[in-house]
Amino acid sequence: MTKLSVNINKVATLRNARGGNNPNLLQVAIDCERFGAQGITVHPRPDERHIRYADVYALKEIVSTELNIEGYPSEDFCQLVEAVVPTQVTLVPDSPEQLTSNHGWDTIRCANALRPIVERFQKKGIRVSIFIDPQPLFAEGAKAVGADRVELYTEPYAAGFHADPKTAIAPFVATAKRCEELGLGLNAGHDLDLHNLAYLHDHIPNLAEVSIGHALICDALYLGLETTIQRYLDCL
Repeated sequence: MTKLSVNINKVATLRNARGGNNPNLLQVAIDCERFGAQGITVHPRPDERHIRYADVYALKEIVSTELNIEGYPSEDFCQLVEAVVPTQVTLVPDSPEQLTSNHGWDTIRCANALRPIVERFQKKGIRVSIFIDPQPLFAEGAKAVGADRVELYTEPYAAGFHADPKTAIAPFVATAKRCEELGLGLNAGHDLDLHNLAYLHDHIPNLAEVSIGHALICDALYLGLETTIQRYLDCL
């Protein structure tokens, strides 16, 4: 079964809007796991506008499934990951001012920069995933620099899904098949929701994990967190 990792950034955004500790980020993480999620994802950014570095340390102490830390591999980020030692780190080519992730790595052009970072984390026993656009060439590049997995950036799939799901999924299927040939683990994330997730899962071979935050938290406002997580698990 494909694992569901819940990105709790939006919970931190809500908390930070008023200060204090409401909602309680750690309790939400515990509850996500209790309701069936198989992982917790966070994406700390330098301005700490949602997840704070202190949150990451605290989550390490209470997450009992898999902790996945996403982010741009600045030196501060790398030191945080090395100190926390999560199950997985996902390298994302975000600039500090970006609102959200909007593209993957060019793993060919950035190979010399990525390779030592991958090695650095793997020496700590951390699984390394690289965020890529759905192109087989980028999967090959990720394999060449030693990554354990890639995460497919699925916003283009989500944008085209309702008009033509077969066309929208095609580059993702091609990239997933290349990952399978390379022996490269496969994750996916960005703009996945209750409408498009099952179709993605049914057409992508060997999908190990999906990371979902924004849509899941929005759905939880209407359905409740437990029901929402169960519905996402049903899609998988």
